[in-house]
Amino acid sequence: MESKPTYIDLFAGCGGLSLGLHQAGWQGLFAVEKNADAFKTLEHNLITEKKHFLWPESWLQKRAWDINQLLLEHKTDLLKLIGKVELVTGGPPCQGFSTAGKRRESDLRNSLIKSYLKFIMYVQPKIIFFENVRGFTLKFDKNKTKGVAYSQYVTEMLDRLGYHVHGQLVNFGDYGIPQKRVRFILVGIRKSVPNSSIETAEWFFKQLKINKTQFLAERNIDQNTNLGDAISDLLKSNGEIQSPDTKRFNAGIYSTPTSAYQKLMRKGIDSPIVDSHRFPQHRPDIIGKFQYILGNCKKNKEIDKEVRTKFGIKKHTIIPLDENEKSPTITSLPDDYIHYIEPRIMTVREYARIQSFPDSYHFKGKYTSGGKMRTKEVPRYTQIGNAIPPLFGEQSGLVLKKYLV
Repeated sequence: MESKPTYIDLFAGCGGLSLGLHQAGWQGLFAVEKNADAFKTLEHNLITEKKHFLWPESWLQKRAWDINQLLLEHKTDLLKLIGKVELVTGGPPCQGFSTAGKRRESDLRNSLIKSYLKFIMYVQPKIIFFENVRGFTLKFDKNKTKGVAYSQYVTEMLDRLGYHVHGQLVNFGDYGIPQKRVRFILVGIRKSVPNSSIETAEWFFKQLKINKTQFLAERNIDQNTNLGDAISDLLKSNGEIQSPDTKRFNAGIYSTPTSAYQKLMRKGIDSPIVDSHRFPQHRPDIIGKFQYILGNCKKNKEIDKEVRTKFGIKKHTIIPLDENEKSPTITSLPDDYIHYIEPRIMTVREYARIQSFPDSYHFKGKYTSGGKMRTKEVPRYTQIGNAIPPLFGEQSGLVLKKYLV
């Protein structure tokens, strides 16, 4: 058997990027994810089911790891990996940089950038694939570095660590994902690699566009896949059953697939039961409010001031979705969006479809959490909202492999 190139996934979440790299023919060495719920999903799908990670169990326990604890306890083991790892992927949690919330330079999550760089310094992979929110490229208004964006800081530090790097914003929606989702992607090539240059790093983005047409054609899906193409076979009106994993809740069943994208997502599924397709239990007044919004507000747009006043809505974001367009960027808050035709929020499985997770990928942990626990737990919706779409991860993995030829 031909040996597969190896990689380590940092801040791996529930495994969206790792699943894409698996499909692209990469071999995971191990994954670093702090949250137990997200790791549980990754472990079930990619360790237990797919046997994707080699995992050096002689020195690294197979569990959720905080990167700083790993760096502290296993520096010697990580240094032994020099020359043995082709790729390190992943970007630190994005909340501190995100424009969707309050951008705080003092946010402790931002300090994980230094932990990431230390990991790169220890392991010295041939290639780096780094992802973060578009806000990563913006300057903080008042900071100690006089307005330098974190993207510039990371680029300069990786250059010092011996990498030619290039980063730019990429819209995943241009690559067959049924969602407008712009993220900062950075690719780095170790300077010691023959013929390595900044142009070599830039080549990734050019090749990604070139490969896209053939990749999507081979899967019979379209670049312009919209929300209806993604989830119209998951309507509540298809019928309901008792939720297989939650008492006193109902879940949905499949209807006949109506798009090539749905067929791709359902590949290998022979059961009428859909994983994580539990419907929310809205009060009658909430359903009435959603029905009014669906009938009177512009789709894929924030509801207007008049409707907010009518219902006394103070919530920051409420957007009724459009069946015929790509979804806006989904977040970790499912009540930000109203289903395009049914007066409800979307299910976890519908979220997963929008992120291109196949239906065979099962999610673990709570569905939602609130109050003080929202900052500690990572329920299913949040796992998906934080993920890199596997379909984009696969396309990236195929291009990254070409660096090793």
